[in-house]
Formats: sequence, C-alpha cells, structure tokens
Amino acid sequence: MSKRKGTSVNENPNKRSRSVNESENAADSDQEDPILSNLQCGAEVVSDAGIVESITLKNFMCHSLLGPFTFGSNVNFVVGNNGSGKSAVLTALIVALGGNAQATNRGSSLRGFVKEGESSADVSITLRNKGRDAYKPEVYGSAIILDLRITRDGLRTYKLRSKSGQLISTKKEELVSILDNFNIQVNNPVSVLTQEMSKYFLHSKGEGDKYKFFMKATQLEQMREDFIYIKTTKNLTEDKVEQHSECLKDLKRKYLEKEDRYRSLASLDEMHTKLEELQKQMAWALVTEMEKDLEPMKEKLQADRRSTEKYDDKVNEWKNKVDEAEKKYKQVQEQLERITQQVQELQPKCAELKTESQKRNNLLKSSEVTVHRCKANLRDLEKDKTQLMSRIKDLKLSISQKTGAESKARAERIEQIQTELENLKHQISTLGQQIDQYQHAISRAKEEQGKMRREQEVLQRSIEANRRNLQTMESSRSNRLRRFGEQMPALLNAIQESHRRGHFKHRPRGPLGYLISLKDPELALAVEVCLKGQLLAFTCDNYEDEKVLQGLMAKMFQGGRRPAIITSNFISQVHDTRKKAVSHPNYPSVLQALEIEDPVVANCLIDQKGIESILLIKNRTEARRVMQSKNPPANCIHAFSKDGDQIFTNRSYAAEQTRANYLSGDVEEEIRHLQRELENQKGQASRFQQQMRKLDDDVKENEGLLRRAHQEQKTIKDKATKLQLELTDLQNVEEPQSEDLRPLEEDLHEIVTKIKSKRVELDEGLAQMADLKGSYEKAEQEYKQHKECINTIAEEADSVKEDLSKTDQEVIKCKHHKKHYDEKRSAHLHNIQTLEGNLKSKEKEYEMSVAKAKEICLERVESRRSARSLDSEINRLKLKITSQKEQQGDREEIVRQYHEALESYKNMTQQMKNLNSFIKSLDSVMNQRLQAYAELRRFLSARCKYYFDSMLAQRGYSGSMIFDHKNETLSISVQPGQGNKADLSDMRLLSGGERSFSTVCFVLSLWAITEAPFRCLDEFDVYMDMVNRRISMDMMLKVAASQRYRQFIFLTPQNMSSLPESKIIRILRLKDPDRGQRNTQRSEDEDQ
Repeated sequence: MSKRKGTSVNENPNKRSRSVNESENAADSDQEDPILSNLQCGAEVVSDAGIVESITLKNFMCHSLLGPFTFGSNVNFVVGNNGSGKSAVLTALIVALGGNAQATNRGSSLRGFVKEGESSADVSITLRNKGRDAYKPEVYGSAIILDLRITRDGLRTYKLRSKSGQLISTKKEELVSILDNFNIQVNNPVSVLTQEMSKYFLHSKGEGDKYKFFMKATQLEQMREDFIYIKTTKNLTEDKVEQHSECLKDLKRKYLEKEDRYRSLASLDEMHTKLEELQKQMAWALVTEMEKDLEPMKEKLQADRRSTEKYDDKVNEWKNKVDEAEKKYKQVQEQLERITQQVQELQPKCAELKTESQKRNNLLKSSEVTVHRCKANLRDLEKDKTQLMSRIKDLKLSISQKTGAESKARAERIEQIQTELENLKHQISTLGQQIDQYQHAISRAKEEQGKMRREQEVLQRSIEANRRNLQTMESSRSNRLRRFGEQMPALLNAIQESHRRGHFKHRPRGPLGYLISLKDPELALAVEVCLKGQLLAFTCDNYEDEKVLQGLMAKMFQGGRRPAIITSNFISQVHDTRKKAVSHPNYPSVLQALEIEDPVVANCLIDQKGIESILLIKNRTEARRVMQSKNPPANCIHAFSKDGDQIFTNRSYAAEQTRANYLSGDVEEEIRHLQRELENQKGQASRFQQQMRKLDDDVKENEGLLRRAHQEQKTIKDKATKLQLELTDLQNVEEPQSEDLRPLEEDLHEIVTKIKSKRVELDEGLAQMADLKGSYEKAEQEYKQHKECINTIAEEADSVKEDLSKTDQEVIKCKHHKKHYDEKRSAHLHNIQTLEGNLKSKEKEYEMSVAKAKEICLERVESRRSARSLDSEINRLKLKITSQKEQQGDREEIVRQYHEALESYKNMTQQMKNLNSFIKSLDSVMNQRLQAYAELRRFLSARCKYYFDSMLAQRGYSGSMIFDHKNETLSISVQPGQGNKADLSDMRLLSGGERSFSTVCFVLSLWAITEAPFRCLDEFDVYMDMVNRRISMDMMLKVAASQRYRQFIFLTPQNMSSLPESKIIRILRLKDPDRGQRNTQRSEDEDQ
C-alpha cells in the first residue's frame, strides 16, 4: 500500500478545494433558503467519477444473493429491518474496495465472510468512470466493474473489467491505482462510518481518541505515517548506496576489461577500412614521390649545365695551390736538413763525454774495491790484536798467581774484561749487520713472492680465458656463430621461431659481430678493440620486441651475462654520413673497412660507435703522426692501429688484447696459436711454482737465521752488561803493577801500529773514493747537459718535422683536390648525359605509376606521408590484423559480454545517481512537506471548528473544539440551547440523542474539510429522538444538496417516508428476512 500512501494525501487538490468552496457556498445559501428548495430542484446533476453505480453479493456472510442494487448519483437510503442485509452491503463494499476484515468490525479474517456450506463468496461492484478524473477511459470505458472472490481459505482474487465486460486486469496493483485515482478510502471513518465505529466514537471518553479520529478522518495520520515511512526508506536508501558503491567499483573494473576486448574487436573493422585507405594513399603517394623526384632532376640538369665553367675555375685554382705548397715543402725540408747536420756534429762530443764518464765510473768502482779490502785487513788485524791481548792477559794472570799479588790479578782481569768487551762490541755490530741483511733478504723475498703471486693470478686468468677461447674456436669449426657463445645458435633459432609465430613486429638482428666481415684481415684486432661489446649485442626495432627478446635471453643465459640489446627504429637504407664522416686518401674508416649487408646493422654501429669517424692506420708510429699533428683529419674522433692501440689527438692508449677473438679469418691458425700460447703459459706457470717454492725456502731459512742472530745478539748484550759492571768494580780498586812482558807487548804495539796505518790507508781510500765519485758525477753532469742540448735541437727538429708533415699533407691535399676537381669535371659532364637518360626513363615510369594508381583509385588521393612510411604502416597493420584475428576468439561472445557489462555498469551508475539524487531531493521535499503538514493541520483544525459551530447553531446549540496538537488531544464541549459558553459541558454528559446529534455535527464538519467520491453512514440516527433525527437529516440532506457531484449512502432501520420528494434521492428497501427459508432480498427504486 506504499503507493497508495504516497499519493492519497496530495492527489486531486482541485477536488478538495471544490468540495470545500462549494460546501461553504451551500452553507451560505442554506442560511437564506429552506432545505426543500434545494431538494426539489428539477434538474439532475451528474456526479464525479468513482461513485458506486451498483453492487451485487453472492454467498456473502449469511446471504445467498443480494442485489444487484443500483445506487443514485447523489443521496441513497438503504432501509430495512435488522438482518435484512444492510450491514452486509456495507461490509462487501469495504472488503471489495481493498479494506481489511478488521475494518468492517464483522470478522477477524476474510474466510468468515463466506456463507456457511459454500466454497467461496463473490462481490461485484460497478464504479462510474466519467468526467475529467476518469481512470483510463480509453481502456475501461464509462464504468469499471470490480469482481471479488473470497475462498474458504481466506484468499482474495480480483477481476477488473471494462463496461463491456472485457477482462482488463487481475492485479491488486491495478485496483490500488484505481482507488488512488478516485481517492476512495474505505478505511477512513469519514468516508465509511460503520455502526461499531459510531458506537465507539459516541461512547469514547478519551480526548486522545477524538484526536485520533480527527487525524484519521483528515488523513493527517496517514501523512504522518507516510513521513515516518519516507524517513525509514531514506535510511535504507543510504545504506543501499554504501553497499552499491563497493559493487560499482567491481562492475567498473569488469566493464573496463570487457571494453578493452570490445574495442580491440571494433578496431579490427577500423583496421580493415584503414588498410584500404592506406593502400589508396600508397598508390598516389608513389606518384607524388615520383613527381617530386622528377622536379629536382630537371632542375639539377639545368643547374649542371650552367655550372660547367665553375669546375674549370676550380681546377686552375687548385693547380696554383699545388705549386705553392710544393715550394713551401722544399723550404721546410732544407731547414730540417740543417738541424739534422747540427745534431750529427754534436754526436761525437757526446760520445766522448759518455766514454769519459764511464772511465771515471770504473775508477770509482776500483777505489771501492780497495776500500773494501782495507776494511777486511783491518778486521783481521783487530782479530790478531784481540788474540794477542788475550795471551798477554793469560800470562799476566800466570804471573799474578806466582806472585800472589792481588793487584796483578785485578789488572789482568780488567784487561781481560776490556778485551772481551771490545770483542763483544764487535760481535754485536757484526750481528746487527747480519740481522739487517736477513731482514732485507726476507723483505725482498716476500715482495718478490707478492709480485710473482699477482703475476701468477693474471697468468691463471689468461689460461682460463684462452681455454674458453680454444673451446669456442674448436666448436666454431663447423659453426662460426659459436665464437660468440655456446648459446648463440639456440638463441637465433628461438628468435627465428618467435618471428615466424608473429611475436616480433620486426626480426631482431644479432649478434652484430656475426653480421659483419672485414675487407682486410690484418685489421681484425683493431676493429674488435674498437667495437668491443657491440660485437655480441642485438638490436630491436621497438620496446615490445625488446621485451620478447629479453624473455628468450633469460631462458638461454640462465645465471650468465646476457648480450646487450640496442633499441632503435629499423631503417632500410644506410645513414647518409657524407657530412660527418672522416675522409682520408690513404687510410680507411671503420665503416669503409667493413662489409655490412644489412643496413640495420650498419645504422646501429654508426649510431652507437660512430664508425664513420674512426680511422684504421696499421702502423702505430704513422697513426701518432697523423692524429697528433697540428692538423688531424677532419671529423676524425680517434684512430686505431692494427695492434689495437687507440690514438687520440693528445694522448694514446695501448691495447690489452693481443689477438682477435671474433673477427679473425683463419680458425685453424687461431686454434694453433691458442694451443701454443696455452703450452707456453702452462710452462710459465710451472716455473712460477718452482720459483715460489724456492722463495718460500729462502724465507724460511732467513727467518731461522734471523731468530738465531737475535737470540745470539741478546745473549752477547747480556754478557757485555755483566762484564761492564765487573769492570767498573775492578777499576774502583787500586791496581798493582804488573811484571815486564816486553816481547808480547812489542808485538801488540806493532799490531796496534799496523792498525793505525791501515786506518790511515782506509781514510785515504775513502777520501780518494769521494774524489773519484765527485769527478764521476761532474763528468756525468757534463754528459747529460750535452745530451740535453742535443735533445733540445732534436725537439726543434720534431717541430720542423711536424711542419714538414703538415706541408706534405698540404701538398697531398692540394693534389687530391686538383685530382678531385679534374675527376669531378669529367664526372660532371658524364652526369649531365646520365641525367638526361635517367630523366627520360623516370618520365616513362611516372606515366606507368599514374596508370596503376588510377586502377586502384580513380580519383587522386592527397597524403602528407611518404610512401615508405605508408608501406611500413600497411605491413604493420596487416601483421596486427593477423595477430588480432588469432587472439580475439568468438566475436559474438565478446560483444555479448561487453554489452552485458556495459548495461550492468550503466544501470548501477544510474541507480547510484538516482539514489543520491533521490536522497537529496527527499531531504528538501521532506522539509517542505513537514512545514506544509503543520500548516495543513492548523488550517483543517480551524475549518473543523468553524463548521462544527455552524452545524450546532442550526439547532440552537453552542459548543467549542480545542485542539492540542502537542499532546494529541481533542476536547469537544456542547451546550444544548442558547446559553452561556462558560456553561459548556463535555459530550459525555449529554443525552443519547444530543450526543448522536453532536456526533453528526462533528462528522458533517469533517465532511466539509475532507474529500471522497462517496460517503457511507450506517444507522447514524439509532440513538436520536425524533427532533434530533429530523434536524440531523435536514443538515445531511442540505450538505448533500450542496455537493451533488458526491454520492451519499445512508443505512438506517427507519422508514424514511417523511423524506421530501426529489429526483436526487433514491431509497433502496430491503425485504425482511424469512426465518424459515433461505434469506431473499428485494430492492425497490422509488423516486420520491
């Protein structure tokens, strides 16, 4: 019933206003005219849509058949005694028009309305469907027939028919729409007031109940329930929006996935169309290019014919320059000869000074030998002296023993200690020299060991590298590709297979070293050092191909170093390098020294290494002369010698590599060379090991000697210390005189004299050696100065040689240019003849190309793109079409999935948008309607008070209505007769008739402020006396007369014979029930 709830409050605003206004007008007119004048009006007024035209009951409640009853357009009285079926008619009307069983106050469920012993009950109601408020008049016609069947199980089914009896619908929703359109509210007590509701209202003591009655009658209660329902709906909608926001993300992701596949599908048709368009453009692009080619050929032919004289002038100009350069060359050559002669004159003196220096050096060495010999003799004399002193000491000791004198013993001991101390000092000095010698020997041996160990490691790495190279060379006997790695053949096969399957847009090239060859095999090492890692590299046209190639390399080179990949667009023609390439008459560039069949490979090496700007000069000295002169070749970056040395204009670097590994031509010779080199390296490694073992033995031996020398030196030093202490003690005691030991002392004196003599001789030898050393250094200095003078002159000669070289180059350059222009003039004349022939041939080709283009596309198509670009695009597009056809799969399935995903995403997006908009609009509308609701409640309360007072005043009553909307109470007070308002009393204190009259006044006031197509009252006058019944009847007839477009149905047990005669009043009399037989009914239509 939500739809009904949402629309019942606000529909048909015109109806309500018309009802209110006409009611007011009628009330005003009734105050002036008597009621009979309105009822006796001769013209019949046709009521609005929605009134009840007829009703028929079958097996309903306790009646087998009632009706059909035909109701009038305005006032209808259904009269009959109790049990005649009045309440059954009203109950059937409520149930058939959507009311529930509880609203009838005749049963708790629908099954109770089925007559006892029958399986179902039927109710048929005909509603008028005329006027501007008619419901689908083109479908139902002027009347809508509603058939209701209630089964014994309590099930309710509807059949909605047109006036002709055609079945239109069986849905409850259609009935709800009809009721909403006619504003029929059977559950509203103002529209249908049953006996029970009337009794409840009359006997109700609570002000809250009256307020609820007012709210329900005016549908304000329904509006409040609608607002609560709307607020609940809003909260549910907000929760739903939060849930759908998560679903929307998943739907969007799925939609984008399907859209990608669909676009790729849609792009296939676009690619076919684009392919046809490109082919048309290609045909006429070839014509355009030929036109462009013809135009410069014509212009060039005319320009060449005009420029013949210029070549003659150039030839004469360079001839004069050749003569001038040759003259300058002779002058520089004469200057160089003079400098050379000066050097030759200085050479004899330089040789003489060198001989003198060598002679003095020999004398110095001879003097050093003499000094060493004196030192040895001096050591021998010292040793004799020591022995003699020891003997004297022994003799003195013997004499001392004979004499027993203590003084002699002390003297001998002192002399002995002195001698021993002198010997110990000499031994300490000798051991110190030995320790220095041992340490120096150990240090030198360890340095030699480190040096040899480093050399051995380098040698071992070289052996391993040569072994790998040898294996590679041996495997490359059958396949040259194996030189570049054992995995290279398998990698190239994998690349070929992937290209065949269409994984590559363009087949990668590589390894680059495999795709080039040398014109001169002697330059193999130079080219290999120049290109280095590029020899193993691959090149790709685009990054997609690079990714595929990286995947293949990852499988082939697991855990090893992979070749480099260079990504650059493939061009089918070699770059034009004439402007930036080096040009030398005697030496080629790297580009000129190579034979490269694939333009892609050539372009890659040009871009990466600049091979067009690198010279190859076999001789190292000549390379330095060319590159490091004042005028090196133009556009030359650097040069390489055949040994791999790299020469720049200001420096040079020696090559670490000695032989070519990849580009050498003779494989067997390389294998033999590697085998010999391996044998030599193995022998060298064996010698290294022997030398290392010998050095280890020497180190161990010297370390043992060093330890013994240190120990011996320590022992001697300790002994010397003890002797020195003993000597000090003995010297502090007065020494006795010893006996004469003349012979020995004379010998000792003689030895001492010889020692002095030798020391003098040693000093003289040292002095002579110092003189000879000074003389040698002076002679060496003179030699070096003379040599420096020669070097200075030689440097001057080098400068002159450079000038000579430059002059020579200038002569060569001038001759080259003269020859160049001679050849160019001859070529120019030959070119003119060739151009004339080519022009004729091109014109014929142009005519054929135009004819072919017209076959493809009759009208000329202009394009700014080149034919080469279009051809590349056509090939790429064909490959893409083929690849996409293989990958797409079922076209219909892709389209279906895309449209389903798109529809789902759009629906969800629209739902989210609608829901958000709905929530926003709902907030705004709710605020407005709540304000309107409060205003409407106030307005209806005021009108209800006004009409209630007016109704009471017709009998002379006075009363009041007090609304408390905050506490939801309605207080009604009535004073019978004219009295003071202060004496007003509650309705509960009135008599039954007065209370019924007050109730009628309240109901009529509610009629005045509410709207419905028909109104039903059941036994409204049951508690009234005759006076109140007459007054109430007059009031209701007066209201009915003022609202002739409304239908009024009054159910009463009264006779109603006192009613005035009128065409708008119809009385339906029900026959009294027959207690002995089945109940029968009879209706009479009486026009009073």
